[in-house]
Amino acid sequence: MQPKELLPHLFRTEYQKIVAVLCRLFGIEHIEIAEDIVSDTFLSATENWSLKGLPDNPAAWLYTVAKNKTKNYLKHDTIFKQKLSPEIKYTTDSTGEIEIDLSTKNIADSQLAMIFTVCNPVIPAESQVALALNLLCGFGIQEITDAFLANKEIIYKRISRAKEKLKEAGIQIKQPTLNEINNRLENVLTTVYLLFSEGYYSTSQNITLRHDLCAEAMRLNFLLIENPATNTPAVNALFALMCFHASRFEARTNDDGAMVLYEDQDESLWDKDLINQGIYYLNQASTGTTLTKYHLEAGIAYWHTIKEDTAEKWENILQLYNNLLIMEYSPIAALNRTFALAKTNGKQAAIAEAEKLNLSNNHFYYSLLGNLYTGIDNPKALQHYETAVKLATSASDKATIAININRLKQYQNQ
Repeated sequence: MQPKELLPHLFRTEYQKIVAVLCRLFGIEHIEIAEDIVSDTFLSATENWSLKGLPDNPAAWLYTVAKNKTKNYLKHDTIFKQKLSPEIKYTTDSTGEIEIDLSTKNIADSQLAMIFTVCNPVIPAESQVALALNLLCGFGIQEITDAFLANKEIIYKRISRAKEKLKEAGIQIKQPTLNEINNRLENVLTTVYLLFSEGYYSTSQNITLRHDLCAEAMRLNFLLIENPATNTPAVNALFALMCFHASRFEARTNDDGAMVLYEDQDESLWDKDLINQGIYYLNQASTGTTLTKYHLEAGIAYWHTIKEDTAEKWENILQLYNNLLIMEYSPIAALNRTFALAKTNGKQAAIAEAEKLNLSNNHFYYSLLGNLYTGIDNPKALQHYETAVKLATSASDKATIAININRLKQYQNQ
C-alpha cells in the first residue's frame, strides 16, 4: 500500500487515539496543543514516508514520533511547563522525563474518559455530540454538518463554543463516576450511533459504505461493553444493531462500489459469525426492564438477516417500526415502515401512508414511491424514479435508482 492510501486510514484510526491520550495528559484547556502535536506528527509522516517509503510498522512509527514531539514541546515551552497539571508533573519516568503512555489500555482508558468528559451537561447536547465526533472520532466539519443536517458555520460555532465552555468550567478529564455515566451515556451512544450511521451510508463522501467509520464505531462501542460500569442493555443493543448491519457489508456493494439492493444481495456473502455475535449481544441487551430505540432497531436489523420473504418476518418488522415511531418519531423511520407495510397490507395501503409523509426533498421518498407504484401505475412509478434521480446527490444512489428504472422499463415491455 502506498503512503497516500495508508495515511487517510491511519488518520481515521490513530489520530483520535493519540489526541485522547495527550488531552488526558495536558488537560481539557490544552486541546488545541494536543491536536497540533498530532497533526504535526501526520505531516511528518507524509513528508518522511513519501521520501523513504513506509516503515515496517506505520502505527508504531506514528506513536514514537508523537511521543518525541510531545516531549520536545514540554521541554522547550517554558510557559506551558509552569502551568503543567499535577497529573503531568507526576507522570514521569526514572530520568524525570514525561512518560507518554500509548499502550492499548491507556488509549482505551483515555478515550473512555474523553468521551464522557466531552458529553458534559455544561454544554448543550447537540454540541456535545458534535465535539465528540470531531475530537474523538476524527470527523471533519462537513461530515458533522451532514450528520446533523445543519450548515458548516453552525457546526463550527458549536464545536468552538463547546471547547470554550469546558475550559471555562475547569472540567477535568478523568474516568466517569457512576452518576456521570447515568447522566451522559445517552449522548455517548448517540455519538457512536452517528459515527456508524455515517459509515453505513455516507452522505458527505461520494461512496456508499465507509468500513473505517463503522469499524471505529464498533470499537468505541466495545470499549463501553468491556467496562462493567458502562455495560448496559442499551450499549449491548447498539452493538447488536451494528453487528447485524456489518454482517451484510460484503453483499451490500458490487465491485464498482454501487449499492446492491437488499433483495439482490448474495446471502452467501453475509457474515454468519457477525450475525451470531449480534444475536448474542441482543440477548445480553434483553436483561432488565430497559427498552431503547437501539433494541427496536436491532430487532429490525435482525429480521433483515433472514432472507426468506415470510409473513412472520415482515409482521415483526412492521410492529418494531410501530413501536420505534411511538418511542422516537423520525420521518425516515416512518418512510422505512411503509415498505414493511406494503409487505403485510399491500402496496395501496403503503402508498397512502407514504404520501402522507410528503418528503418532497428526499430521493428515498420518491424511490420508494417508484417501487410501490410499480405494477399499479407504471407511468407514475417512472415519474417518481426520475424525480429521485434528480434529487440524489451521490453517483452510487443515482446508479441504484437507474437499476430500478431499467427494471421498470423491462417490466413494461413484457
